[in-house]
Amino acid sequence: MLANFTLFFAFYILTPLLPLYLSEHFGATKDVIGLVLSGYTITALLCRPFSGFLVDTFPRKTVLMVCFGGFAMFFAGYLAASTLLIFTIIRTLHGGPFGALTVANSTVAIDVLPSSRRTEGIGYYGLSNNLAMAIAPSIGIALYQFTHSFSFLFWLALIVACAGWLVDATVVTPKKTPTKVESSGLPTVKKSIISFDRFFLVSAWLIAVNMVCFGFCFGVLSNYLAIYGKQVLGITGGTGVYFMLCSIGLMLSRLQGGRALRKGKLTHNAGSGMVISLVGYTLFILPSLFSSHVEMARQGCYYLSALLIGLGNGHMWPAFQNMTICMANNNRRGTANSTILTAWDAGMGIGILAGGVISEVWGYSAAFWTVAFVNAVGVAMFFISTKAFFLRGKLSPDVS
Repeated sequence: MLANFTLFFAFYILTPLLPLYLSEHFGATKDVIGLVLSGYTITALLCRPFSGFLVDTFPRKTVLMVCFGGFAMFFAGYLAASTLLIFTIIRTLHGGPFGALTVANSTVAIDVLPSSRRTEGIGYYGLSNNLAMAIAPSIGIALYQFTHSFSFLFWLALIVACAGWLVDATVVTPKKTPTKVESSGLPTVKKSIISFDRFFLVSAWLIAVNMVCFGFCFGVLSNYLAIYGKQVLGITGGTGVYFMLCSIGLMLSRLQGGRALRKGKLTHNAGSGMVISLVGYTLFILPSLFSSHVEMARQGCYYLSALLIGLGNGHMWPAFQNMTICMANNNRRGTANSTILTAWDAGMGIGILAGGVISEVWGYSAAFWTVAFVNAVGVAMFFISTKAFFLRGKLSPDVS
C-alpha cells in the first residue's frame, strides 16, 4: 500500500500542473496540451496487456522492481527536456513503465493477501492510490504557488518514486512456480503467447468496457480542473481544496462501503458508487449555468461535487477490480489486473485527448458536460447489462 501510494503520488503531484507548464513554458495550445498529455496514457494502455502476461509468466517481484526503477528514472527526463518535442517524447515513453508497474504492484499485493481477506484487502489497497490521487494535486499546487518552480516538483516526484522502489524492495512474495514454465525452467513458447486471452481477460470484456466510461470522466476532470476553475468559474485558488475534499470522500467510502466489501457485495458497492459519482459530476458542471454574482451557489456545487466524486470512486474502483479478479483463475491475476487497468487507461487517454479538442472548439464547459453525459451512459450500462454479465460469469460463489 505504501509503495502504491508513492508511485501514484509521484504521478498525480504533476497531473493538474502539466497543462499550465506546457502552456506557460512552451506556449502550447489547448489541443496540443491534450495531445501531449494523452501520449502517456496511450503508451500505458498499449503496455498493460503485455505486462499482465509478463507478471503471470515470470517472477513477479523481479518484474515489479525493474518496472518501478524505470518509472522513477523517467522523472529525471522532465528536468532535461528543453523543447516541447523532447518533453512529449519523454512523457509518452514514461507511460510504458507506469502501465507495467501498476499491474505488477497490484498483483503482488493480491499474492501477499490471505485469501479470506482478499476482497476487503483489495479495497484498502486501492484506497492508497485513491488517496494519492486526491492529496497529491493539492500538495503539488500548494508547492508551486510557494516556489513557482516546476523543476522543484519534478525533483520531488523523482525522490518520492525512488522511495517507493526502496519500499517495494522489502516486500517478501510467496514462492510460486511461474505459470507456463516447464521443469527445465524455460517459459513455454506455445499457445499461451499467441493467445489473445493471455493478454486480455476476455471473460471480463463488458466490465472493462464499462470502466472505460469512468476513466474518461476522471481523465478530463484531473487534467483540466485547474484551468476550468480559473477560466470559467473564476475560482483561482480552489483546486487544492477540491482535491482535498475528494480525499475526504475517498476515506468516507471505506467507512461506508467496507462492510459491504467484507460481505462480498461487489455489485452493491459498484452501483452505489457510480450513482454517487454521477450526482457529483452533474453538480460539478452546474455552476457554469449560474450567473457570476451567484457566487455561493457556484462554489457550493463545485466543492460538494468533489466530496461526492471521491465518495463514489472510493466505492466503485475496488468493486470493479474485485469483479474482474473474480472472473479469472488464480494464475490469471496479472491478466485480470492489466485488463481493468487497461480499461481505465483507455478511458483516461480518450478523455484527455477529447477534452483538449472539445475545449479548443467549444470551450471547457462543453468538455465537462460531455463528462456528465458519458458518466450517465456508464451508469446505465452497468444496471442494464454489466451487473447481470458479472453474476453469470463470476468464478467465486461467495461474491454477489
